[in-house]
Amino acid sequence: MAQGMQHKGLMRQSWRWFGPQDPVSLDHVRQAGAHEIVSALHHFKPGQVWTAEAVGERKAMIEQHNKDRTPLHWTIVESIPIPDDVRRLGKGAKESIQGWIESMQAVAAHDIKTICYNFMPVVDWCRTDIDWPLPTGATAMRFDADRFAAFDLFILERPNAAKDYDAAQLERAKALYATFSQADIDTLIVNIASALPGSTTDPLSIPAFRARLETYHHIDAPRLRQHLVEFLEAVTPVAESLGVTLTLHPDDPPRPLFGLPRIASTAADYQAIFDAVKSPANGMCFCTGSLGVRADNDLVAMVKQFAERIHFVHLRATLREADGSFFESDHLDGDVDMVGVVKALMDVNQTRSVEDRIPFRPDHGHRMLDDLNKTVTPGYAGIGRLKGLAELRGIMRAVEQLS
Repeated sequence: MAQGMQHKGLMRQSWRWFGPQDPVSLDHVRQAGAHEIVSALHHFKPGQVWTAEAVGERKAMIEQHNKDRTPLHWTIVESIPIPDDVRRLGKGAKESIQGWIESMQAVAAHDIKTICYNFMPVVDWCRTDIDWPLPTGATAMRFDADRFAAFDLFILERPNAAKDYDAAQLERAKALYATFSQADIDTLIVNIASALPGSTTDPLSIPAFRARLETYHHIDAPRLRQHLVEFLEAVTPVAESLGVTLTLHPDDPPRPLFGLPRIASTAADYQAIFDAVKSPANGMCFCTGSLGVRADNDLVAMVKQFAERIHFVHLRATLREADGSFFESDHLDGDVDMVGVVKALMDVNQTRSVEDRIPFRPDHGHRMLDDLNKTVTPGYAGIGRLKGLAELRGIMRAVEQLS
């Protein structure tokens, strides 16, 4: 291997950090081996405009922390929340779109040039269980299709929800709901309606949830996609002028929920978005966990198809079940061909400059070891992600040596 080419194909190692209240400290991130920070101003509510001063304070907090140690850099924002009215009104939500542009400008003023976002209506990423027991004694995040149906049908009591489920699932959901204690009901309300960590949607009570769903009664997939296109048509020219790349996160899970459309679930979905807005600022966050929930998504083929559009990657694996349930598996297990995906991404890196290599973060992780006895951020415990990062780093080094 030529001296100047060593490690060129490796992806940039990053880590999601939720700010000063995160149980995982910046020194923990250093010790895990990541050097780039993925963060956001989570104390700003969706729709609240970020200021350059607030971004600068967070950047200094990260980059000035223990400066005598391994340097850390805040390079990726995940996420600037897109206000709900943008999803419902598209270009009609002029004030909200302008506010989002101002937040982007505040980020770019501090030389942060990658912004991840999503366009999921009402609910962001969705799980029914945040501490599902594994045979090892660790716990994982899980989406249980029958528990979700029981919530939709008998707790939320969404009008006409029954038509979204077949007879067998309706019976299973009814029987399951009959076993629920009030604590079970309260837990589902928190997990589904009250916004998981990093969510960019509002936490909602059950009445507020029903009311928010009603505002989408006229929104189907084509209209929601058009509203996304209108948003991008407004923001990408500004992003280009700032040197910022926007990366759209896939739907999680990648299927309709609560009768709401999802428009970033498949290769065809992304192709339609890229065809409609050809700006180089219109990019993709390639999340293997979200996309991997669908058996019809060929992840390696998608890396090759969207090579020029992938500017941020979340690496995790899920294990699908026949009834539509899934859980977060070990990073190298489950239904994701992680070795094939990482190799394909490293091949993309070989076509780019070292500075433009793809950043990735180990996404989610099992709660394990000492983290079982600590307060942790659901899905973002330190030790499980450390394990995932080590495994992913091992794949990259092995692929590099064999190339």
